[in-house]
Amino acid sequence: MKQYTSTILAAIILALLLGLCNNAHAQTNTVTSTSSTVSGTTTIDRTPSTASAPGVVINNQDVCSTAASAAIQSQILGIAGGTTIRDLNCERLKLSRQLFRFGMKVGAVALLCQDARVFQAMEMAGTPCPYMGKIGIEAAEKWLENPEKRPDYKQWLKDNKIKNEEEFLSDDTTAFGIFSVLLLLMLF
Repeated sequence: MKQYTSTILAAIILALLLGLCNNAHAQTNTVTSTSSTVSGTTTIDRTPSTASAPGVVINNQDVCSTAASAAIQSQILGIAGGTTIRDLNCERLKLSRQLFRFGMKVGAVALLCQDARVFQAMEMAGTPCPYMGKIGIEAAEKWLENPEKRPDYKQWLKDNKIKNEEEFLSDDTTAFGIFSVLLLLMLF
């Protein structure tokens, strides 16, 4: 009896496994039309083509650009596009290096000083960035006279605790003032 039960159990498991191993078939888009004179089968493929992201090629390795592309596909519409992205810091470094090679050291440093990090590092080192042809102590004095031209002007304001007119009015104060005016208008 045990052998008979195990044989039946094995047959049931085999039947279940075979039942799970069915092939999956795609749905066909077949349209059949019949007329009195002509009969036939016409197949119409309604699947949209796939949107492929274009390859953006940058052939020169000495450029400051990065390629990016993307594509999206739905059942109805597919869109693809590509672009290049400029790296401005890379361009600044290359331009500065070239100015230095031409012997224009002050120009190379001035170009690098357009970056706030370099500006702050030069200031901390005791060698201020050039200002309109002035270098050294003269440049430091000119930067103090014209701080709004610094690349790190907002940070400089915070560090020196200098408040401008916009900082005196906070967002809460402004919102409360507007609400108060609207409330007074409603009362009239």
